[in-house]
Amino acid sequence: MQQLVLDMGLPTGPSLDNFCAGPNAAALAHLKLWLGDGANSLRSPVPIYLWGGSGCGKTHLLKSLCAALQEQGAQVGWLDANTHSPAEFDERWAAVLMDDVHAFNAGQQQAAFNWFVNAQTRPIAVIAAGSLPPADLKLRDDLRSRLGWGHVFALQTLSDTERRAVLRQAAEARGILLSDEVVDFMLTRFSRDLGSLMELLNLMDGYALQTQRAITIPLIKTMMDNS
Repeated sequence: MQQLVLDMGLPTGPSLDNFCAGPNAAALAHLKLWLGDGANSLRSPVPIYLWGGSGCGKTHLLKSLCAALQEQGAQVGWLDANTHSPAEFDERWAAVLMDDVHAFNAGQQQAAFNWFVNAQTRPIAVIAAGSLPPADLKLRDDLRSRLGWGHVFALQTLSDTERRAVLRQAAEARGILLSDEVVDFMLTRFSRDLGSLMELLNLMDGYALQTQRAITIPLIKTMMDNS
């Protein structure tokens, strides 16, 4: 049943358009300006660093840029804390994207520094994200200093009011009406980060379609019992 629910409620994937900016409007506007509107856009090579706690949207923004660049036919270098064997730098890359830099081990830091140096000589932009401001990162000095010399944006998590607005907007786009009770239940019984809430909404939508029922608290409980 879990597989059926997932199949019926597949997420559309992160994009700059479905990112709820809230207090992070300046960062979103800067990334949209940097991306431009096509493969021939002249993109600034000045590095960009995004930092903030869990659930503030760092990974969403990086994956959105990656997807947008690939849709334009560009190749992208991607490195995160789960990349165990980083690739060699490729001069055909249109950008270098690095996620969770605060968690990089020694080998990943070496690869990140190498990518950074090569990117600067092309020049192409490095866009990175971590949980801490550049000065507080427990990384090698040469990498930490490079992450902090460009544009730095501190991202904030959404307030409860903003989370509610995002949930309702996403639900309305699917033709779903979420009652206040359902929204309260989602925010108090499940992980409050926006990515998890959107995944929950996907599952609820799929299960409601499967069972031909409206989304209510009993339906959510039944869905979780059967998953």
